[in-house]
Amino acid sequence: MSSPDIVSILDNSKELDRVRKEQEDILSEINKLHKKLQATPEVVEKPGDNSLARLKFLYTQAKELSESEASISNLLINQIDALLPTGPQGQTRRRIGKGNEQKRKRVKTESDISRLTPSMRGQLEACANLKGEQVAARVTPRNADKDEWFVVKVIHFDKESKEFEVLDEEPGDDEESSGQRQYKLPMANIIPFPKSNDPSSAQDFPPGRHVLAVYPGTTALYKATVVQGHRRRKTEDYVLEFDDDEEDGSLPQRTVPFHKVVPLPEGHRQ
Repeated sequence: MSSPDIVSILDNSKELDRVRKEQEDILSEINKLHKKLQATPEVVEKPGDNSLARLKFLYTQAKELSESEASISNLLINQIDALLPTGPQGQTRRRIGKGNEQKRKRVKTESDISRLTPSMRGQLEACANLKGEQVAARVTPRNADKDEWFVVKVIHFDKESKEFEVLDEEPGDDEESSGQRQYKLPMANIIPFPKSNDPSSAQDFPPGRHVLAVYPGTTALYKATVVQGHRRRKTEDYVLEFDDDEEDGSLPQRTVPFHKVVPLPEGHRQ
């Protein structure tokens, strides 16, 4: 074991500490901006406001720092492995049974999660807390001709695979198989609904904004446009015009509860 090797490890450890400190600063800035947007979401509509651009910049920085942290951590692991003595020749290896494999897998998962940035850990916890809740879910694959979104119930969230297990409790009449259907979906396919008993969790969509909303009388979500003026209270229903909902040459206006309306995903295909 040479001194230059130890010096290099210590230098990389200092760099890792610096990156993590910078991550904490970025996360603090992100949280401040989140609170500002939650308190006054209408600010993004004002000319010259750069809140969303600033938020994107901060998330980009957070992503780059997270990648740097992973790179430095891998380098340190390799440096330490190179210095560790190898085991004696002919050493008997303990055979690992199935129970120990499960334990090792669990420990590895917990270790992997602990190495995540605070913002990512918070996001995983938020996903895990959706168990038993109804959410909007895209059940079609990324390469499908169109996106199909349904109201489903979260059964489980796997923090290791970052996948949801969800249940479509009321499949439509056109489903090939009768009864309830289960799906395994990535995080990107899930949008939580605002809580009906907590209007502060809901966004305030202005007239003209495109949204994704539950079509009245169904458990399917479709693209719609907000047509009603600004609501006096967040608990008021939205008045929407759904795309492809034409009747007698015009689009009827339909009322949808605020907790069944979510932002339209980027690149939505219908």
